[in-house]
Amino acid sequence: MMLPSCEPEQLRSLFLLDPRVHFLNHGSFGACPRPVFEDYQSWQRELERQPVLFLGRNFPVLDHQVREALAAALHTRADNLALVPNATHGVNVLAHSLHLAPGDEVLTTDHEYGACEATWEFYCQRWGAKYVRQALRLPVRSKDELLDQFWEGVNPHTRVIFLSHITSPTALTLPVEEICTRARREGILTIVDGAHAPGQIELDLEAVGADFYTGNCHKWMLSPKGAAFLYARPEVQRLIEPLVVSWGYRNRTGSPLVDYLQWTGTHDPAAALTVPSAIRFMEEQHWDEVRRICHERLRWTVERVCALAGKNPLYPLDSDLYHQMAIAPLPETTDLQRLKERLYEEFQVEVPLIEWNGNKFLRVSVQGYNTQEDVEALCQGLEALLPQAQHTL
Repeated sequence: MMLPSCEPEQLRSLFLLDPRVHFLNHGSFGACPRPVFEDYQSWQRELERQPVLFLGRNFPVLDHQVREALAAALHTRADNLALVPNATHGVNVLAHSLHLAPGDEVLTTDHEYGACEATWEFYCQRWGAKYVRQALRLPVRSKDELLDQFWEGVNPHTRVIFLSHITSPTALTLPVEEICTRARREGILTIVDGAHAPGQIELDLEAVGADFYTGNCHKWMLSPKGAAFLYARPEVQRLIEPLVVSWGYRNRTGSPLVDYLQWTGTHDPAAALTVPSAIRFMEEQHWDEVRRICHERLRWTVERVCALAGKNPLYPLDSDLYHQMAIAPLPETTDLQRLKERLYEEFQVEVPLIEWNGNKFLRVSVQGYNTQEDVEALCQGLEALLPQAQHTL
């Protein structure tokens, strides 16, 4: 397979990443472009220059401007969005708010992010509810197959469905629109963890149809660390309870989501205030085309890694089950820790190696700054090290 011509060196120069490292792990914490990071520092300087003016008088207007820009990008209304530090924080707000009863069930998948699973385990244990992991088997052939497998877990006790839009351990894009539509008909609340979706795919929150959706802006949307959002349909905002009760509890603006979450005490909002700058950066860099090229480069990489490992891909590579992040299987006898250390030390490749449900694989992220040299360094490292990174079962 021939790769499309791509010159990401110019984009690479716009990021602060160490040029000595082949950074193929954007999915973990993201990476911020220089222009957006400079905007971030500018907001921090303005905050320190006159903190009372900034936080006491200007912040509500600035917060609204950010939510307006974000709402336009996500196809919703500003009053349906609140700014939060990260998607895990958003999940905690929701799990805290729902007050499940003994016997209620929260249905999820077995592909979820560990921190959010811990959140649900904590609250389910507190209330006597049950956190149910529905298995979605690998390899996956289609979204219809995923939908059918997931819905097998629904029963009369299912009160909440919680699932990722794009899963963290397996990089699968789940059929969230179809699940939310079916759940609405059944009277089941839906919560979508969109940590990896904004910026990696075009996201229309109204079309997704979830009751609640929380997503990061500091991963694929390219903002600095600490910028994320929580979305709630107007009809369910009354269910929200703040994790931190502050001045907003006394407000009555018509959006409990914003009242309760906008101000929880003194904080540095600079990361969130750069979201409009990050959106502009992607528009100026023609990000639809960047994403397309990244997807093609990722497909080439997964095919090459599978060939080196003697394995088949875990989902069809000509499908929309993945975008800029994907997994590739490794031999069952691979010593993941040893391989990861040597890839970094000897080939300067930063990439996560994961063990999940008895499977071993690596998860590759390809962002606009990733060159063909980056993915070839990964493949060269695997070709040299895979035979040495095996242990006896």
